[in-house]
Amino acid sequence: MAGLRLGPLLRYVDWESGSRATVWVEASHPCTAEVRCADGASGSSPTFTVGGHHYALVVVTGLTPGSTTAYEVLLDGRRVWPLEDSLLPASTITTPAMPERPEEAGPVRVAFGSCRWAAPPAQEHDPVGPDALDTLATRLAADPGAARPDVLLLLGDQVYADETSEATRHRLAARRDLDEAPGAEVADYEEYTYLYDESWRDPDVRWLLSTVPSCMIFDDHDVIDDWNTSEAWLEDMRRTPWWQKRIASGLMSYWVYQHIGNLSPEALAADPVYAAVCAAPDATETLRRHATAADADPAYTRWSYRRVFGRVRLLMVDSRAARVLDEQGRAMLNAGEARWMREEALADPGSYDHLLIGTSLPWLLPPLIHDAEAWNAALCRGERGGPEGRWARIGEKVRRAADLEHWAAFPESFKEMSELLRETGSGPDAPATICVLSGDVHHAYIAEPQWPTSAPGGSPDSRVLQLTCSPVHNSIPTSIQAGFRFGWSRAGRWFGRALAFHGRLEPLAMRWRKTGGPWFGNQLMTLDLDGRKAALTLVQAKQGPTGAQLEKVFERTLTPDE
Repeated sequence: MAGLRLGPLLRYVDWESGSRATVWVEASHPCTAEVRCADGASGSSPTFTVGGHHYALVVVTGLTPGSTTAYEVLLDGRRVWPLEDSLLPASTITTPAMPERPEEAGPVRVAFGSCRWAAPPAQEHDPVGPDALDTLATRLAADPGAARPDVLLLLGDQVYADETSEATRHRLAARRDLDEAPGAEVADYEEYTYLYDESWRDPDVRWLLSTVPSCMIFDDHDVIDDWNTSEAWLEDMRRTPWWQKRIASGLMSYWVYQHIGNLSPEALAADPVYAAVCAAPDATETLRRHATAADADPAYTRWSYRRVFGRVRLLMVDSRAARVLDEQGRAMLNAGEARWMREEALADPGSYDHLLIGTSLPWLLPPLIHDAEAWNAALCRGERGGPEGRWARIGEKVRRAADLEHWAAFPESFKEMSELLRETGSGPDAPATICVLSGDVHHAYIAEPQWPTSAPGGSPDSRVLQLTCSPVHNSIPTSIQAGFRFGWSRAGRWFGRALAFHGRLEPLAMRWRKTGGPWFGNQLMTLDLDGRKAALTLVQAKQGPTGAQLEKVFERTLTPDE
C-alpha cells in the first residue's frame, strides 16, 4: 500500500488560463497519484521511478479562475493528504481571475530569498536563528486572513550537499565510511533524497509549499561550494574518484525535486526527457545519462525558464550550469542561453509592466567586490604576465579562496547583461521596473545603476534595481559582514579602482549605488506589483518570547504614484 513520503508541493499555477496547476508528490511505492479539489477540479498521474523512489507531477485541470479551493491527495484511491492528525489549515490552490483585457490583470505578490540550510527539529537549539520560511509558514497558518504570496521564488541553495546536518551525517554513516571521500558530504542520489526529506518534511514548511506555488533554481551548494567557478577548478574536480557520481546525482535530483515543477503543462508535454522518464519502468539510467550529458556540455539542456503572472514576466536564469569556463572566453551564460535570455526579455514589448530576472548570483555587488572579481578575472586570463604566468596562478588561488565567481568575474557577460537591461528598459513600451532578484551572499541590499546621458543609447526609462535577499536560514561571520560594509564605502571604492588599474580594466559604461541595506539575518523580500506600481518589503525572522516572528525591517514604494 502506497504512502506519501514527501509533498505535496504546489508548483505551477497557470496565470494565462486560471484553470490549471501542477502538484508534485513522492510516494513510498509505485501507484497512481490523484489530486481532488473541493470545486470538482482534479488530475491524476502514475508515478515514475528514479533511484528506488517514486514520484508524480499531477496536472490539475478544471480549476475555476479567480478562486481558492481546498484539495486532497490520494494514492491508488486512498486519501493520504491532508494528514489525519494535522492541525494545519487545508492545502489550497488559488487561481488568478481572468480579466476582460490583459492590461487589467490583477496585483501579484512575489516573495523571494535563497540559501536555506535545513532547520533542526523544533525542540532543538537552532545555531543560526529562526528559519524565515518556517516563520512565514507559521504566521500564514495561524492567520487565515493574512496576505499570502502568489508565488515563492527560491533562488538557490535549497539544499546543502556539502554542509550536512548532524542528523544527515548519522544517516550517511549508516551507509558508508565517512573517513573516505567525499566524507560527510552527499555522494549519490539516495543521499540527496535525505537532504530533501530534511528540508521539506518540516510540518509548517510542508504545508506552506503545498499551498503557495513555487519557482526554483539551483546555486552552488545544491551541488558543491563554488560549483563551476573556473576551468582549472572543474579539471581538479573531475580528477577525483567521487565527483562524477556527485554531479550526476545532483543534477538528477534537481531535475526530479525542483526542475520539472518549474515547467508548464505544455512544456512538460513537449519535453522528451520527461516523456522518457515517465515511460520507463525504472528511469534511473535514463535520467543519469541526461544529467551526465548536461554536465559535459553546458549547451546540452536548458535549466532556465520563463513564467508569466498577469502583467509580470519572470525569467529564471541558470547562472551555474550554463557557464563557459575557458579563461579566454569566460561567460556566465553560453551563447544559446544568452540568446534565450535576450529574446525573452525583448519579446512582445508593452505586454508586461514588470520584468523580474531571477539569477542566484547578484549582478551588482559592492563596488570593491565587483572590481576585485573583475581584476581577478583579468589576472587569470593572463593580463599580467600571460595565462601561464605567476599572476595567473595567484589569481586562481585567490579566486577559489575568496569565492570570486559572480557576474563581475565574467566581465563580458556583465557588460552584456547591463546593456540588455538598459535596452529592455528604454522606449515607450518599457516596463515600469526591471528587478534582478538574487541571493547567495548571505545578506540583503538594494542597488541601483546609473547610466550617464552621454552613454550609447542613453539612460533607461524603467527603474532598474538589484534586489538581493539571502539567507532564508543560514549565517555569515562578523568579519565577512564588515567586508561587505567596507565594499560599499568610499575607501572601498578607492581600493577597487586601484585593483581595476592594476588589472588594466576598461571603465564601465555605468555606475551603481546602494539605496538600501545591507541587512544581515534570516530574511525574505516581497514585491507587491499592481499595474505599473511596485512596492518592496523586507522581513526578518526574530526570536521572541512566544516563539519566532517575522519583523518588518524595510518597506519602500519603488514607483512614483500616478
